[in-house]
This record gives sequence, structure tokens and C-alpha cells, in this order.
Amino acid sequence: MKMINKAFAKKLFGTKYERLTKSFCIWLLVFAGLRIADVRVEIAPFIRYLMTGTFTAGVMWQALSSKNNADSMQNMFMIPFEGREFIFSYTASLGAYTIFTKTAALLSVLFAVSVWNPAEICIGILCAVDTALITAAIFSTRKYWYVGGLWGAAAIAAVLFIGNGIWIALFLIGNGTLAVMILRNADGYSFYLEERENGHAIKGHKRHCVWRYFFRYLMSHKNYLWNTIILWCVAFILPFWFKQMGNLSVIPIGFAILSFNTPVCILLSSAPALEQAVRFLPNQKKAFCIPYCLFLFTCNLAADVIFLSSWQIQNSGVTVSMILIAVLFAMQSAVCSVLLEWFYPVRGWKIESDLWHHPRKYFVPAAMLLLAGAVGTLPMLLIVPVLIVLPAVEIVVLLFA
Repeated sequence: MKMINKAFAKKLFGTKYERLTKSFCIWLLVFAGLRIADVRVEIAPFIRYLMTGTFTAGVMWQALSSKNNADSMQNMFMIPFEGREFIFSYTASLGAYTIFTKTAALLSVLFAVSVWNPAEICIGILCAVDTALITAAIFSTRKYWYVGGLWGAAAIAAVLFIGNGIWIALFLIGNGTLAVMILRNADGYSFYLEERENGHAIKGHKRHCVWRYFFRYLMSHKNYLWNTIILWCVAFILPFWFKQMGNLSVIPIGFAILSFNTPVCILLSSAPALEQAVRFLPNQKKAFCIPYCLFLFTCNLAADVIFLSSWQIQNSGVTVSMILIAVLFAMQSAVCSVLLEWFYPVRGWKIESDLWHHPRKYFVPAAMLLLAGAVGTLPMLLIVPVLIVLPAVEIVVLLFA
């Protein structure tokens, strides 16, 4: 068990566990910075537990679904192994990766900005560990997805109703024990995601089409597709949250939030083979980057149209200038994302979760938020020409740099 643990840990944390040390230093600095800044937010205990649990579950599921992990497991299955030993080593390694490199970031912020007592700190950490175990147990029995769905719903309901009391600790311990029992009887091969064969040949085409590649990529990566659909749902709901402000100046902030579609903005980073082909084959910069810009522009504009339609239905007052701003924001966000992918692709990641949670993903939304602030304060006659000229200049830089 020690050797299997060591193999997985070195893959996730580095040969000398340098990534673990780096993460601890970063989150400690974040905690100290927020404490010194004396930022305080009143958050109910059950909200903190719910945030910790849902975030840990999402990252853990991404790690378990990672294609890179599937490749490593395929190599591991070539040697004799004890099923129970393999399962607990694998779960412990991915759980440690999830909690120490991802959940620790959330906990460092929550610990810094809110008031916790020692019991709540222990329950918060227990919640993270418990969620990692439950997610692994549900993943190993994902064939019975409805059972996992009911289990997750019951856990959320328990946190909502008893999350402010000490009883939540007993519930978490019971849930964790049940997850361990399921993992003890699980098959090691249940964690391996085998590529599915569709049983028929793919129809050939005489001409290449980058758009066809984008749509096939989304259909073969359902999590990317679902992320886009969820973002469109957020676009519909956002006007409910902005309604109390009753001010059209918040609409550009909505456009900035809706540019936060990480998966479709990292196609080159997530597919090293594609990036290598695009960079080395002749005339591929124009052939790939322009359709990629248009693809991202279409995704962004669809979200903005849903947002504006929902705003008009609920609050009315959408003007032609706001529609023009939506188009220009969608284009600016798309061009910035492609520029980042071309000049600063994310490399050296271990599993897809690293890619999804890379700090670079905040650059474009942060820039769009600053731009939204400028739209709300500067005259429209000044902002619109800038939003028209800036993407054009960036595209020229992209094509001729």
C-alpha cells in the first residue's frame, strides 16, 4: 500500500512533494493577508460547511474523472495489486490532492474573513474529508447514479437543517463510515474510465472544418458542455440578483461575469497534441485562431443574449447601446482568451482539475470587470470606439506577432 500511495502522490504533488509545500505557502500568505486587512464577513456555519462540501465534491469528481489518471491506472493495472489496497491508496492520494491544493484555498479564505470557534474548524475539516470519501464511493458505484444523487441530496439537506449544531459532526462521521464500507467492497476497476467505442465509423469529409472539431470536442467532453449550459442558466438568473439595484449600469457587470467560461477557453492547453499541430503545421494560426475567436464569441454572445432577454422581461429598459455593448464585450472576451491560449498556454499540469482551477482563468473576467466599471463611469461615445478598435488591434497582434 505504501508503494502505491507513493506512486500516486509523486504524480500529483511532484517527485519531492514540492507542489504541496508551494500550496501551503500560498494559502498561508492568503490567510495572513486577509487577516491583516481585517476583512470580516458574517457567514452562518451551515453555509461554510455547504461551500466546503460542494467545492470539495466538485474538485474530487473532476480528479476521479481525469483522463490522465485513467492512463496512469492503465499502467498500474498491468502489475498485480490488491483491490482494497489499491482503492484506499488511490482515494487517499486524490483526497489529499483535493483538500491540500484546492479546498485549502477556500478554507484559508473562510478562516480569514469569518469568525470560527475550534469546534467549527474541526467540523469544517471533517466536512472536507467526509465529502472526498463520499464522492469516491459514489464514483465507484456511478452505475447506480440515482443512489448517488439521493445520497448527495440527503447530505445537502442535512447540512441545511442541522448544520448549525453539533449533530452535524455525528452525521458526517456516519456518512464517512458508510463511504468507507462501500469502498472496502468496491472493485479497483470501477475507478477506471474506459474509452467508449461508438460502434460505427466517423463520417469522412473532404474539407477540414475547425467548427466541426469544436462541436465534436464539446460532445465528447460532456463536462465542458454542461459548464456552458449552466453558465447560460446563470445568465437567466442574474437579473433576479441585480433587480434590487434597479440600475442599467450593472448590466456590463453581468457581461463580465458571463465571460467566466473556463473550459471552452482552454482548448489548446487541454490538448497538447492539438497545440503542437496548430503551431507546427503551416498557416494554422489564421486557420485555427480566427474560428476559435468566433466560436468563443458565439458562446459568450449566447449567454449575453439570454441575460439581456431575462433583464427585459423582468425589469425592461434594455437599449440599443446595451445590445451593442454586449456584442463588443463578447468579442473582447473571446479575443483576450485566444490571445492567452496562444501566447501563454497552461503547461505542466498533472490532471485536468489543475487546468480548470489555474489562476490564469481569472485574468479575462477580471479585465472584463474593470472594463465594466469603465463603461459605467465614462461616456458611451468614448467607450464604444475603444471597444471596437481594441479587439481589432489584438487580432492583428495575434496574426502577425
